[in-house]
Amino acid sequence: VQLQASGGGSVQAGDSLKLSCVASGRTGSSFSLGWFRQAPGKEREFVASIKWRVGSIFGPDYKDSVKGRFTISGDAKNTVYLQMNSLKLEDTAVYYCAHAPAGRYMYWGQGTLVTVSS
Repeated sequence: VQLQASGGGSVQAGDSLKLSCVASGRTGSSFSLGWFRQAPGKEREFVASIKWRVGSIFGPDYKDSVKGRFTISGDAKNTVYLQMNSLKLEDTAVYYCAHAPAGRYMYWGQGTLVTVSS
């Protein structure tokens, strides 16, 4: 499975940004795609995820601190999006998309940097 993320950038607090990630290769018909992030000096953390089940999309799940501000979505082309609104300084991180064929995330994209400034 290959994952290609895009959409990162530098924005000001309160702005919006949309990340995209395309999953290709042997993704399977039932899997999850998730977004994780790693801030400088911190461990990688879960942000949001969504599930594909034989052509249908289920979920999503969110980290509590992004609920109401971030929206994860997907399409039939195995692309997952992360719409990020009302960005805060603490959202600054490298964002990674990941693929889980059966509950455990095994494949990771290269990461895209999101920088939020005041």
